[in-house]
Order: sequence, then structure tokens, then C-alpha cells
Amino acid sequence: MTILLPLILGYLLGSIPFGLVITKAAGLGDIRSVGSGNIGATNVLRTGRKDLALATLLLDGGKGAIAVIIAYLMGWRPEVAGAAAFLGHCFPVWLGFKGGKGVATFMGTLFALHFPAGIFAGATWLGVAYILKYSSLSALVAAAATPVVLYTMGKPFYALAALFMTLLIFIRHKSNIVRLLAGEEPKIGAKKSAEAASA
Repeated sequence: MTILLPLILGYLLGSIPFGLVITKAAGLGDIRSVGSGNIGATNVLRTGRKDLALATLLLDGGKGAIAVIIAYLMGWRPEVAGAAAFLGHCFPVWLGFKGGKGVATFMGTLFALHFPAGIFAGATWLGVAYILKYSSLSALVAAAATPVVLYTMGKPFYALAALFMTLLIFIRHKSNIVRLLAGEEPKIGAKKSAEAASA
């Protein structure tokens, strides 16, 4: 039960499509018809509403953190709850299993699961973004490094959960990876082409 219950709880929390809910409540229609069709904060930003994008970012991160905290309090496996929340965000049952890319939920889960690892992942993202100016690459590097860091910190089960999330992040970013390899991924602050925005 310490695995099954956090799995169910985490998945249901993660499945809440905050980006879709917020934009609809703001009268902007269905965010899935904008840009990439993604429900995450990056696509919400394409509506021109930075406040809604920030709210989506915080809520998407928060649902991973809340799942972990509840599991802690209940004596369940927190890494299971966090990984399940991440899974729910990427593949929400309410939206036909078509969700976001999971970076915000990954970060929120990490901060609640093991704060030093969250700091590391956040700092890595910021460092790569500052130097290379690619948001997607920053997320990929931070995600890839985190399981190793958690393992070296003596948290093998947390590292396993992080590895699961990292693999999904790479899968969800496959179009970004293709553009990075082709030299076509837009840098932070640059306008995407219509083709790239729809990928």
C-alpha cells in the first residue's frame, strides 16, 4: 500500500492540467490550439500572458511537490508519489494521455524529495541556459545529471525515480533533440518559426 497509494495519488494530482484550466478561465480558449499544443508554461507564454505562464509553472511544479509531501506525511514512498505525479502531467487521463513535457513537475518533485538535488538541478538549468541559451538543452542536461547526483548523495531509490523521469523528459523532448542536432532549435528569446512552434 505504501507504493500503490502514492502511485494513485501522485498520478491523479499530476494529471490536473493547470495550463488548460488557467487559460480557459482567463477566456483564452483551449491552450492546445496555440503554438505547440502543449499544456505547459512555455506554451501558455505564447498567449502573451506572462502572469498565466508563471502561475502554470508554479502550479505544475507544486503538484509534484505536494504529492511528495503528502506521501512523506502518510509514511508512503515519496519518490513513487513524485514520479507518479510527473507521469500524470505527461500523460493525463483527462486529456487522452496528451500532456506536457514535465520539466516544471520534475523540478517541483526534486525540491520536495531532496532539496539539495533540486538546487543542483535548478542551478544546472540556469547555468546551461545562461551559457548556451537553449531552454530545452538546459532541461535535458539538468535531468540527465540529477539521477547520478542523487545516487552519489546516497539516495538510490530517489535516483531510480529521477532516472524514470529523465527518460520521459528525453522522450517528451524528442522534437527538440532533433532540432538541436540539426542546429535549428531556437535560442531563448528568439522567435520560433511557425514549423518549430507547432512541433
